[in-house]
Amino acid sequence: MRTRIENVTLITTDEANHLYPQGCLVIEDDTILALNDFDLEVDEVIDGKQGLLLPGMVNTHCHLGMIPFRSLGDDCPDRLRRFLFPLENAAMTRELAQASARYAAAEMMLGGVTTVFDMYYFEDALAEAMSEMNMRAVLAETIVDFANCDSGEPYGGLAISEQFIARWKNRHPLITPAIGPHATNTNSAEALKQAQAIAERYDVLLSLHAAEMDYEMEMFRKEKNQTPIEYLESIGLLSPHLVAAHCIHVHDHDLKLMAQHGCRIAHCIGSNTKAGKGVAPLKKMIEQGIPVGLGSDGASSGNTLDLFSQLPLVGKAHKTANHDRSLFPAKEILPLATLGGARVLNLENQIGSLTPGKKADLVLVETQSVNMFPIYDPFSALVYSANASNVDSVWVNGVQTVKHKQLVKHDLRALRADLEAKMQVFKAEAQRRSEDL
Repeated sequence: MRTRIENVTLITTDEANHLYPQGCLVIEDDTILALNDFDLEVDEVIDGKQGLLLPGMVNTHCHLGMIPFRSLGDDCPDRLRRFLFPLENAAMTRELAQASARYAAAEMMLGGVTTVFDMYYFEDALAEAMSEMNMRAVLAETIVDFANCDSGEPYGGLAISEQFIARWKNRHPLITPAIGPHATNTNSAEALKQAQAIAERYDVLLSLHAAEMDYEMEMFRKEKNQTPIEYLESIGLLSPHLVAAHCIHVHDHDLKLMAQHGCRIAHCIGSNTKAGKGVAPLKKMIEQGIPVGLGSDGASSGNTLDLFSQLPLVGKAHKTANHDRSLFPAKEILPLATLGGARVLNLENQIGSLTPGKKADLVLVETQSVNMFPIYDPFSALVYSANASNVDSVWVNGVQTVKHKQLVKHDLRALRADLEAKMQVFKAEAQRRSEDL
């Protein structure tokens, strides 16, 4: 099956960041076959109506099961330990997490995200949900030092992770397993080493929250006279397997270590600034040659799961932090959400750019809405003018999942109704705990 999408501006976000006005792209089955070849015989022609065609966006850090937490306790200090962990343990279930993941996938695809890295619980159920929704996903079971909703004992996620990885590795075209020790301060050195051994044994990514919290930084300074990154290096956790989320408080020496060991970073500017944690040194990360992608974080932390909401924040926050209006032009920001994210997830040979031979993960952004006129610079329009509602169509692995701003094979209202029905116990518990804040 060959499909040509024409009457579009191609924004490739490839190595040279090519842009082709009045271009076309041809898909054959699940693969990009050609750019700007109007002579190829095709089975279907899609009129892009002067839209912008770009690679599917890659969300490098998310918690799919946390849709039920959205707008809950947003302004609560120390929310994670006082509110989120306890509520999760009291009311999160496999069925709720799976329904949340389906809804999260719908939200992301409607907003132009075609690939996500998730760290949560019940990842086997979440993998089934992502397969059902036809969304590309790298999925990691959370490992923590206390009993949780998915394990009755501390570090139970280690055994769950190994079983999950063994079941899913190289078994599904869209699902890639990984492992996810929660954070530097919620895992012992021994647990982190065990997680690393699993990552190496199965050759999968390992992700954790690092250099994110003030109290995390203070703990490592007082107890070890190290930064969290120096600590990870001392126990052998820095490697090409590592995707470190946040990294707000990293020092120059930390970044040098991460670059030397081939680590990757998920930059979550929205959740970082919403929580008042600070602005990560993105400029220095990129100067060190560290692969960096964008992450939405979970719906409790960043509230929305699309990356269009992250793009302008990257520009505005880092221009402000560096007092430099010219820093990070839009042409450099957009690839962080596509090819940059693909590099972080070790998928750059498959996705991240409009390149013949890569998988057909595509997003068509319409330009007819009020906020999309005029367009002098397509990169600037996408970064500073566009939002998730401008996404017209989405393809994942050659399959169209969104058409004219609607899910193709799923009913959003049904997904919401299913999630809401499974949230009743959760909502009651959340209300009770909210009254105590």
